[in-house]
Amino acid sequence: MNLLKALASVSSMTLLSRILGFARDAIIARAFGAGAATDAFFVAFKLPNLLRRLFAEGAFSQAFVPILAEYKNRRGEEATRLLIARVATVLFVVVAVVAILGIIAAPLVVLVSAPGFSAHPDKFQLTVELTRIVFPYILFMSLVSFAGGILNTWSRFMVPAFTPVLLNVAMILAAAFAAPYFDPPVLALGWGAFVGGILQLSLQIPALKKLGMLPRWDWAPKDEGVRRILYLMGPAAFGVSIAQISLLINTVFASFLESGSVSWLYYADRLMEFPTGMLGVALGTILLPSLAKHYADNDPGEYSKLLDWGLRLTIMLAAPAAVGLGILAVPLITTLFHYGAFSAQDVEMTRMALVAYSIGLVGLILVKVLAPGFYARQNIKTPVKIAIFTLLATQAMNLMFIWPLKHAGLALSIGLGACLNAGILFHKLRGQGIFQPRPGWYGFLLKLFAALAVMGVLLWLGMDKESLWLEYGFRQRMLHLSGLVAGGVVAYFATLWLLGFRMQQFKRHAA
Repeated sequence: MNLLKALASVSSMTLLSRILGFARDAIIARAFGAGAATDAFFVAFKLPNLLRRLFAEGAFSQAFVPILAEYKNRRGEEATRLLIARVATVLFVVVAVVAILGIIAAPLVVLVSAPGFSAHPDKFQLTVELTRIVFPYILFMSLVSFAGGILNTWSRFMVPAFTPVLLNVAMILAAAFAAPYFDPPVLALGWGAFVGGILQLSLQIPALKKLGMLPRWDWAPKDEGVRRILYLMGPAAFGVSIAQISLLINTVFASFLESGSVSWLYYADRLMEFPTGMLGVALGTILLPSLAKHYADNDPGEYSKLLDWGLRLTIMLAAPAAVGLGILAVPLITTLFHYGAFSAQDVEMTRMALVAYSIGLVGLILVKVLAPGFYARQNIKTPVKIAIFTLLATQAMNLMFIWPLKHAGLALSIGLGACLNAGILFHKLRGQGIFQPRPGWYGFLLKLFAALAVMGVLLWLGMDKESLWLEYGFRQRMLHLSGLVAGGVVAYFATLWLLGFRMQQFKRHAA
């Protein structure tokens, strides 16, 4: 399979999901604005999302896929099917217990996640109620990620990439139509997330059945493969999810700031996650199985070439996204969110957070490409040590930036921490001889800087005054923003083409 084609397929599904995600957030912003109700929901949904990364997308995938690839390539179909059954059983039991404990201990969870809410009893109680509704989401999503890891290992990328669409559809319907039937209306969002988790899991089951890898119940926690995955998963949970842990700590800081701070960070984070998902998550998804295969085949040369390909593609696509988010912050926020209860002040406060996030966007995406370079080799210690150092550095920056920059300082610390994380990961990959850069990097980067400069000037001049975007109607915003985005994309890639870049240079086949 052509990895560039696979990336396009996964990214297109991610794009659809992100578009629906923005539609979801626009509807939430229009219906609820940025206040106590949305703060309560975003805090309630944040911890299950973090646990989803710990038990599912981040740590579990990084631990599970390399072992699964080893079984598939070396031990045969029957051993692989047995491993899948036993891992599925242990995963279900562990995450179900965590979900039940989360429901029971919801007041304590909220107190730890957002201690500032305790000064507002109504807000605190609403957050507790929402937490109890959304906590089972981690069970559904852990099983969805488990199924996705299997499908990705068999190069069936489309179904796992499409499943997030169903969560957005469920939450859009909940916010747009179900909210009036709940008291308070924001409870509809919690139930929308609950139903969305069920829908995503339901979509994966037929795909697994078609592969002949639908797991059965087999409780064997002492199985060799299960124990190896659990051994890798523990440290990986911390290493891969460092950005999410930082975001959770940021929520603690933000809960002490003025009302709306949690929501401003959330909306900026949603915009930042658009390129992160399309590029970082998509590249990490398609790279990990092939890296694991090269490692299992003891082929360090191809392993290094694949990492080089991933890094070049990441920088080429992530850098213009970062520049675009920084320059077009107000056009993006007004077009997507500035309706109904979402005020001009909300636009300005969200803009500050988004610009701060954009500074570290390339680092955030690079971490998702560099980390698999270690995890595909089943190397846990190195990225975990880096993650611990990065977390401490990020919190030190939080303390430095929160007083002068308020909520934007929290966003800036996340981005700079990610850049630090990526830089150390890269240095260690080089130092351990895992990655040897191929010739031409200096020329590659110079051409990228030239294309970024052309694109940035075009966007800055074409954007006009930011105050006009507050006065525009929806149609004017959409037309102007669409023109800017299209013009920026054409200017960037046309400049690269004139400087000698060609698509065939980035074609590469899966292992």
